[in-house]
Amino acid sequence: MTIASGRSLVLAAVAALLAGGCASTAEEEPLVPAGTIEVAEAPKWRGIVSSEDEDRLERLSESWTAALDEARAKKFTGAIKAEGELLDPDAALPRPAPSPGPYRCRMIKLGTQDGTGTPFNSYKPFFCYVEAEGDLLTIIKQTGSQRPAGFLYPDANETRLIFLGTLALGDEEAPLAYRENPARDMVGVMERIAPFRYRLVIPWPQYESKLDVIELMPVTPP
Repeated sequence: MTIASGRSLVLAAVAALLAGGCASTAEEEPLVPAGTIEVAEAPKWRGIVSSEDEDRLERLSESWTAALDEARAKKFTGAIKAEGELLDPDAALPRPAPSPGPYRCRMIKLGTQDGTGTPFNSYKPFFCYVEAEGDLLTIIKQTGSQRPAGFLYPDANETRLIFLGTLALGDEEAPLAYRENPARDMVGVMERIAPFRYRLVIPWPQYESKLDVIELMPVTPP
């Protein structure tokens, strides 16, 4: 047998194996009907959120624009710039999940709901806490007369988590369950805007403003 004929036999054997493998695969794997599209599973929060809060989320960009425009029109441009990434609508970075633990939090309310009042209000810092509960994170404001609390859900947009929660008032010992009282429900997005700096953005809140932004900075142990 010549070298050329030997190579021909090897190539023929390889071709036969490939053909056999293809035939076996074709027999074992069912054909996908033409036009079939694989649909990704919807994020869990979409099966929980109310239609009103879903609408608020869909109009998040509109909330940013309206709130910032109103504040700038009332001469708060310098105050907005001083906050840097915190009040930049496009500042979100990957990996938005905050680590469990205590945080120093601060709220800024932008815009007004009826055109009266101050469209830029920055409040004194307070303490809030992020905790792991099962496969989700929770966040709660620990002090004050108005205390947001709720769950953070993964989203298809990997630069944000979806916040679904409620507002505890006064001396209430525990927040209501989400959708127990629609007037207390809250929806928002958790984003990372810098190393160890996060924000919870609440579009079209139920009271006072057009947009609430809560800054979160981890508390460093002494």
